Amino acid sequence: MPPRDSLANTFLVSFVLCVVCSLAVSAAAVALRDRQEMNEVLDRQRNILDASGLALGEFGLPANRLSVDQVGELYSRVQERLVNLETGDYDTDLNPADYNPADAAKNRDLSVDVSDSEFNFGSRRREKVARVFLVKNPKTDEISQVVLPVRGQGLWSTLYGYLALRRDLETVQGLTFYEHGETPGLGGEVDNPRWKSQWVGLQAFDEEGNPALAVARGSAPSGSQHMVDGLSGATITGNGVTSLVQFWTGPEGYQKYLEKLAVELSSAEGDGNGNQ
Repeated sequence: MPPRDSLANTFLVSFVLCVVCSLAVSAAAVALRDRQEMNEVLDRQRNILDASGLALGEFGLPANRLSVDQVGELYSRVQERLVNLETGDYDTDLNPADYNPADAAKNRDLSVDVSDSEFNFGSRRREKVARVFLVKNPKTDEISQVVLPVRGQGLWSTLYGYLALRRDLETVQGLTFYEHGETPGLGGEVDNPRWKSQWVGLQAFDEEGNPALAVARGSAPSGSQHMVDGLSGATITGNGVTSLVQFWTGPEGYQKYLEKLAVELSSAEGDGNGNQ
């Protein structure tokens, strides 16, 4: 046994401590894995409820202040589906619970090249199949909203969020971001409830049907149906938000799906089964 204050003993103690700490961290990670996954799902559900306005509408509170039971009650109105963005049809071959769009975007067989897009998407490829969330009216079970996952490049990071459209598929119900690395107080103001509230009621498309949502440079023009105020000191982040919402509502994003969903909803109304 080397002397207690020898170099060899110091290395031995350090090695043993590293092994013990590594085992402890690994054990904790394994033990908490299920809880972490549950928290990720809960966080996703809360953001979808915020974008759709259900949390404020039912309980008068943002979703992050709702209990787990309250979130579950509201989220029971939401149906998750997978959509083939190339055709606009629902994909019934994949399981929404197991499908990861981010992984698909990295697979050349499961994605398409969008490097030539006019929008700064923040990535060279986009998954062929994307997830959508249909919000149902609890009384009639008819679709009242559709929530679209969106993402795009900001100044320092990729912004991940949800854009909710009302039943007419043109009027914005809400926009929220659940993950980004933008500068607090500047680009990070995308999380400001006052700024997010400006999106409610905007029209996603112009008279020709082109994506029209945008973040202004400075104050939005009075009475604008398509623009919100710019983010002070965060022009690049604002431009990124403009790009991502126009990309995902355009032909490279959910446009074909929205067109087919509009026909479906119109047919339901024509049969007398629609709900306003």
